Amino acid sequence: MSAFSIFRWFSSDLAIDLGTANTLVYAKGRGIVVSEPSIVVVNKVTHKVEAVGREAKEMLGRTHANIVAIRPMRDGVIANFELTEAMLQNFIRKAHNGRSWVNPRVVIGIPSEITQVERRAVIDAAYRARASEVYLVEQSIAAAIGAGLPITEPIGNMIVDIGGGTTDIAVISLSGIVYSRSIRIAGNEMDEAIIQYIKKKYNLLIGERTAEQIKIELGSAYPLEEPLSMEVRGRSLIEGVPKTITITDEEIREALADTVSTIVNAVRVALERTPPELAADIIDHGIVLAGGGALLKGLDKRLMQETSVPVILAEDPLSAVVLGAGKMLDDIDLLKRVCTNLERLEY
Repeated sequence: MSAFSIFRWFSSDLAIDLGTANTLVYAKGRGIVVSEPSIVVVNKVTHKVEAVGREAKEMLGRTHANIVAIRPMRDGVIANFELTEAMLQNFIRKAHNGRSWVNPRVVIGIPSEITQVERRAVIDAAYRARASEVYLVEQSIAAAIGAGLPITEPIGNMIVDIGGGTTDIAVISLSGIVYSRSIRIAGNEMDEAIIQYIKKKYNLLIGERTAEQIKIELGSAYPLEEPLSMEVRGRSLIEGVPKTITITDEEIREALADTVSTIVNAVRVALERTPPELAADIIDHGIVLAGGGALLKGLDKRLMQETSVPVILAEDPLSAVVLGAGKMLDDIDLLKRVCTNLERLEY
């Protein structure tokens, strides 16, 4: 037996939700062991990685000229190969308590409509981060399993997974995807819409972290029972000095209107293209929402109003993809049925 095989014997298999906004890592037998922002801080002079994950996010918008915070994932795919590899290595090492010699088998969730080149980039990055085998599964299938949907049965299951970079919509039956669509409109697009709205209406410049906080506290897709408001600090574009304003949930709902409408329309198209028998199942069992974007206040009500179909929020929407991918580590037959890449190197 080679030394490589011996190391594999001691390693822990991992499931990874390699997201645009956050990366989650599930270790077989231990549950979720890493949940950190998908951000890397690099020194432009030395080209050295200074920080990864949570530590890197703390630096977002607060770095000097030679230090830059980068999101290596964009719209659910790799935008910077080297930094994605460095980030994966860091998270895999954290999942194994700092041990750098382990070579785990890895299951990774990917958006349904990424290209072969983008798939290959994910596989290569995982192998270079010391994975021994790499299995790619579509995020919608992983989210459906993580949300507890009976995807192996001859029943129509509909999942809407709203992440940071993509919204994945799928109708699943008998472990296969009957209809799927991935749109590159999701949580990050909402943050950008808030930044642009405040810039246009108040001549105030705010950063990504502030926009995300506004989205979490005030963001909604449906009128709220009680109005909300919050103070927002930024830099005045007219005077060039720090300024504080008060904004309301109604304003943020207006800012998010186009993004929310795009997601709602994509769900309506999915329902229109679903075979009648499966559509009847979805009416009975409802549409399941997963991903961080599913936490937008009133999104379930808005979808219910627009589609006349019951809408249910997954029990743990933020972790649905990684929990589903983690369950596949215990069910290799199911993993092989839903795996999208045939080029698995086994040692």
